[in-house]
Amino acid sequence: MTDNTPEDAGIPAEQRDLADVPAVEVIGTVTVHLMSAAAVKLGLAENGEADLDLDEARKLITALAGLITAAAPEIGSQHAAPLRDGLRTLQLAFREASPYPDEPGQGPGEKFTGAVYPRA
Repeated sequence: MTDNTPEDAGIPAEQRDLADVPAVEVIGTVTVHLMSAAAVKLGLAENGEADLDLDEARKLITALAGLITAAAPEIGSQHAAPLRDGLRTLQLAFREASPYPDEPGQGPGEKFTGAVYPRA
């Protein structure tokens, strides 16, 4: 376990021993990776629509929704709220990118989060 000694201070998180990394940090890192991958598959990254793959995006968003929903009670609302916001943004982006949007409640991850609607 790390005691935040000066030797630990300059070491990037990905280089620390996994045993020293708090669960909330691991969960956060995994969700960021899933969010980034989903954004790429939605055509929201550098290559734009060249990377668009809605089938892959659906899988990533659904996995992300399951993880966030399951982890939220364990990591607390201060950590879960921004993850939920990011997930919702991706769910709405999926709906916008789809030529035939899913019915409310049927979109990626909505079996875990409930139906997602644009804010009025």
